[in-house]
Amino acid sequence: MERRRWLMFAVFSFLLVCSSGRELKLKSKGHVPVYNHTLVTIVVHYASAVYMSDLTALFTWTCSRCDGVTEGFEVIELVVDVQNCLQAFVGVAKDLNAIIIAFRGTQEHSIQNWIEDLYWKQLDIEYPGMPDDAMVHHGFFSAYHNTTIRHGILDAVKRAKKYYGDIDVIVTGHSMGGAMASFCGLDLIVNRKSKNVQVITFGQPRVGNEAFASQYSKLVPNTIRVTNGHDIVPHLPPYYSYFPRKTYHHFPREVWLHNIGLGSLVYNVEKICDGSGEDPECSRSVSGNSISDHLSYYGVDLMGETWRSCRIVVDPGLMEYSRTDIRGNLLLSRDPKTVLKLNNVANPL
Repeated sequence: MERRRWLMFAVFSFLLVCSSGRELKLKSKGHVPVYNHTLVTIVVHYASAVYMSDLTALFTWTCSRCDGVTEGFEVIELVVDVQNCLQAFVGVAKDLNAIIIAFRGTQEHSIQNWIEDLYWKQLDIEYPGMPDDAMVHHGFFSAYHNTTIRHGILDAVKRAKKYYGDIDVIVTGHSMGGAMASFCGLDLIVNRKSKNVQVITFGQPRVGNEAFASQYSKLVPNTIRVTNGHDIVPHLPPYYSYFPRKTYHHFPREVWLHNIGLGSLVYNVEKICDGSGEDPECSRSVSGNSISDHLSYYGVDLMGETWRSCRIVVDPGLMEYSRTDIRGNLLLSRDPKTVLKLNNVANPL
């Protein structure tokens, strides 16, 4: 019995050495993102907080998810596109010395319908630095580029850099929010000539074909896509190896969270995948059939706290910081040096 236990321990230890990604710095040629477990497990809390529907608590960073490792974060822009049910914020994390941009994903209550919509056609993209055969997902591209979101985000980043200097930018999002985050990171680098931009997404779907993914990885090399277990969304839209030009294709670098174990021993592994974007030994090695794996990463819920429509809920005392457009979309903005002193009582408009 003791020999069997020792053998199990030895094999298990070998698997951990081969697979574990805790604080691992990947050594490779070229521009390869470094997976930092501590940083990513902080950023996931921002991807969670952006789901909050109490805009007053979110804007003043007093919401139920706005404490712990993100305490002291200062929101300078909160954008709610009611027409398209989109939400994002920009703020400054002083402990990270970085601007954080977070995009909300799809509400879990409508995720099944959203998954069915992931079979939408691709769009030929005419974009600076992209090859002629690059194609992207029409819905994801439009959600970032053709809504209220983009203008509000870029304006806030400009104001933040004017006050804090040319600090790092970390763009994050979960699910569809991850897709939007990837387009935002690309936009900042290509069109705004930003430097030190890092993209960290969770449960992100594929957003373009192989030509797009290949060029994206060169333009936005500091990108980490975290996938979890059997999460269904990273498997969508489908990947078809026999349609190399047309099929959707992930860009690197994937970090796959999964469990390994022998007998009663189970360990959470963070596997850093290869540079192809479609590593057959990472999330593609399992069936993507789990919605529950999609809704929690690193033990953090990535979903709305309650079911709500996309109506705006904000305290009247916040109105001096707000403006709306003719479609009813809302932007809450403040100068980075302004200190907010607001009550945390949210009332529906």
